[in-house]
Amino acid sequence: MDREFRLSVAAEQDLTDIWGYIADYDEAPADELIDQLVKRFLMLSNFQDAGRSREELAPGLRSFPVKQYVIFYRVISEGIEVIRVLHGSRDMDQVFAEAVAQDEAITDPDQKTSEE
Repeated sequence: MDREFRLSVAAEQDLTDIWGYIADYDEAPADELIDQLVKRFLMLSNFQDAGRSREELAPGLRSFPVKQYVIFYRVISEGIEVIRVLHGSRDMDQVFAEAVAQDEAITDPDQKTSEE
């Protein structure tokens, strides 16, 4: 049985921002990158341990690179929840420290997601 993925609100916004930035130059590569990311979400939902553990950033957090971007996710009973999709040049420690400081639920299974 194939597992599923779900996107956090922040991850959904990340994808919108990524597509918009690239599409300002050319929509075809923007579409291609989003397709590649979604394929990786599906792969990770079925092979959840494929990503690197990122416990130093948040409990239960894992990451997986796709081109210049990094998918941050956590394992849930249905598959995975994509927490963020960030450019690899970002200071990940700072991004996740700011999320904690703003009291964003990074690993709370009851966190509101884009599918709710």
